[in-house]
Amino acid sequence: MSEHEHVLDWLQSWYSAQCDGDWEHGWGVRIETLDNPGWTVTIDLAETSLAHREFRRKQVARGEHDWVHAWTDERSFHLACGPGNLTEALMLFRAWASDSRG
Repeated sequence: MSEHEHVLDWLQSWYSAQCDGDWEHGWGVRIETLDNPGWTVTIDLAETSLAHREFRRKQVARGEHDWVHAWTDERSFHLACGPGNLTEALMLFRAWASDSRG
């Protein structure tokens, strides 16, 4: 399996690691669909080791349905992407969250 195939497993582990009996009651991860079509993902960073890190806005546009946007603000990591780009978008979060140089 490629590392892309493991990104959802990694996200599940990251989420589980944040759950401390308190965090999960006010924060979390939301994955929703867009009507253009596409996906939107919001990953709460509040009360995590990533809360004060910045991800400078990244925009990749290859076509009408082949695009990814990623950014941080208000202690959240945001992703928006085309209908076939969810794995690619989640990989951006994984790479950023795993970067110890943060």
